[in-house]
Amino acid sequence: MTNPVFILAQATSGTNSPPAGTDTAAEGSSAIAGFFDSGALGLLLEGGVFMWPILLMALIGLAVIIERWRSLKMLDVDAGELKQAVLNDLTENRVGDALDRCEKERGPVAAILANGLRKYLVLSKLDYDPARLEEKVVKSMESYGAHILAALERHLPLLAIVASVAPMTGFLGTVQGMIVAFSEIVEMDKTGGGNIIQAAAAGIQVALLTTCFGLIVGIPAYVAFNYFSSVINGFVLDVEESAAELMEAVTLQLTLREGACPGDNTPPDSP
Repeated sequence: MTNPVFILAQATSGTNSPPAGTDTAAEGSSAIAGFFDSGALGLLLEGGVFMWPILLMALIGLAVIIERWRSLKMLDVDAGELKQAVLNDLTENRVGDALDRCEKERGPVAAILANGLRKYLVLSKLDYDPARLEEKVVKSMESYGAHILAALERHLPLLAIVASVAPMTGFLGTVQGMIVAFSEIVEMDKTGGGNIIQAAAAGIQVALLTTCFGLIVGIPAYVAFNYFSSVINGFVLDVEESAAELMEAVTLQLTLREGACPGDNTPPDSP
């Protein structure tokens, strides 16, 4: 005969035992909580509301850095051979060949040379006054050079904003955190409960997180902005030098043409 006490004990133990999936769910929740509370993500969440603008500026700065690096890397070509070939073509009065050569190349130097040669070729075909042809070519290249500079500096103002605003946002978050920390210290002093020194240290630690993250974002953005600016300045110098050499060659061609055949406005060859 079965013991009733034994049966009652089995029923009680079966009723009080937790479900099989409860432990698994609890472990999953603790793992997720541990992921969000650890590492850089935990510090980001701990830093407060000012961390999110800093995070947004970090993403913007990273996108600009990648885009500008790829774009400027594609334009980083040796223009010395191109300039020499164009000058040789102009010396032999092959303006059309020089224009074709520039249009096949990429980069700001090839673009400014193509613009000047195209203007020179068109005005020569229209029997434009040689005395003013050089002036028109110079103005055309100056105008086009401004567009080239704007294209090279595209998105760089965003990088400058990130470099200056991210640390300032971090400082603002630190000031706000210090205000909250000292307010809590005053309340603790009034109530007489808790460790004031420990509370102050914890509040200041959290407040300084925004300054740390702001500087982490701002310093690389500042370095990248200055690097890209130096690269762009190098491109601008190459463009100005190439434009000056082109104008010297054009002036020489006009002078030789006028000296050899006064009054002859025969245009140079075209492609």
